[in-house]
Amino acid sequence: MSLIVDNFGRTVEYLRLSVTDRCDFRCVYCMSEDPCFLSKEHVLSLEELAWIGQAFTELGVKKIRLTGGEPLVRTDCNKLVKLLGKLPGLEELSMTTNGSRLTRFAQEMHDSGLNRLNISLDTLKPDLFTELTRNGKVNRVIAGIDAARAAGFKKIKVNAVILRGQNDDEVLDLIEFCRDRDLDIAFIEEMPLGVIDERKRSRHCSSDEIKRLIRERYEITVSNRRTGGPARYYTLPGSDIHVGFISPHSNNFCHECNRVRVTVEGRLLLCLGNENSVDLKAIVREFPGDIEKLKTAILDGIKHKPKEHRFDPNGETQILRFMNATGG
Repeated sequence: MSLIVDNFGRTVEYLRLSVTDRCDFRCVYCMSEDPCFLSKEHVLSLEELAWIGQAFTELGVKKIRLTGGEPLVRTDCNKLVKLLGKLPGLEELSMTTNGSRLTRFAQEMHDSGLNRLNISLDTLKPDLFTELTRNGKVNRVIAGIDAARAAGFKKIKVNAVILRGQNDDEVLDLIEFCRDRDLDIAFIEEMPLGVIDERKRSRHCSSDEIKRLIRERYEITVSNRRTGGPARYYTLPGSDIHVGFISPHSNNFCHECNRVRVTVEGRLLLCLGNENSVDLKAIVREFPGDIEKLKTAILDGIKHKPKEHRFDPNGETQILRFMNATGG
């Protein structure tokens, strides 16, 4: 049982741990076209990241997801996977990736002990993919997905952010792509993080709108499947895959939030939609090896976890921290 319980009785069992703020894409909903990345001295080492992971697992966290930026930009990420994979009590170690480097690293990550993969794929159209990512190639991501399947990953989920007027006509195509490869898929409402010129209020596409598009072809049914994250899952007739919806705008899930984030610069983020945080890096570097002091800081910090986020797709951006600096 986790010892990390906030003032609203919610138990934290899930940590999203950012490996880097850097990425080889520049997705329009994630960062600016010319981002300013952290310098090396501000970034946690792999050993420091593992130390923080150990503190959380000793407090009862059962699931860690490695995020970025793009985690595989940090080419020695397998060392961190091996360190975290040895932690007693950790039941699942997963990663969110854009998939562009999986042809090189999928087998290594699998063999190092990574359990699950979430792979971002918003469109199957080459030109639109390059437009949305500003420089990416969709064929590289598809090849990466196939490499991950060949490497032995059994639990792969595609994440897709749907934007009205840009890729909302591909919802059914993305489902067919996942059916053909036996992949789950989650559709995510765009989150208003960072001041991004390309963000337009009119492009928000709600989960209910996406469900209506899907029901033009399939009669989806609510599933009781839960993975520890915010997605709500549905089943498709004649298929084993699950279709999920992450709806921070239209279906607030804060009342059952079980997760926190740690950025690559060591900030414990208590809520995706709030700026409040705790500086764990300062403790790790001032008191190296003192895991009790680190755990005390985590427990003290969790008392400030807010009741809920407040995202308004029709309002001004309130969180100036970009998604790549947040940790996916």
